[in-house]
Amino acid sequence: MALTKNDIVAKVNDLGFTKKKSIDTVESLLEIIKSNLEQGDDVLVSGFGKFCVKAKKKRRGRNPATGSDLILRERRVVTFKCSGKLRNKINAE
Repeated sequence: MALTKNDIVAKVNDLGFTKKKSIDTVESLLEIIKSNLEQGDDVLVSGFGKFCVKAKKKRRGRNPATGSDLILRERRVVTFKCSGKLRNKINAE
């Protein structure tokens, strides 16, 4: 099951913040991250991981539904690389 924005707000609310303050805090954090990624800057959260913006070149692709060839435009994508601490925590037995 995925962790949703509402789940994050609820967990921040459990720390003693009001519901409104919890929503504002989570929204502000996400806006800061989105703003930096839009500018092409990486976002590093120590102990968690790094969000990176990568440039993809124009390339040939295929529509899987119809099988027709098409050209995919140049674009930027966001990738995530988890930190060593997070990787170790996930893989701990």
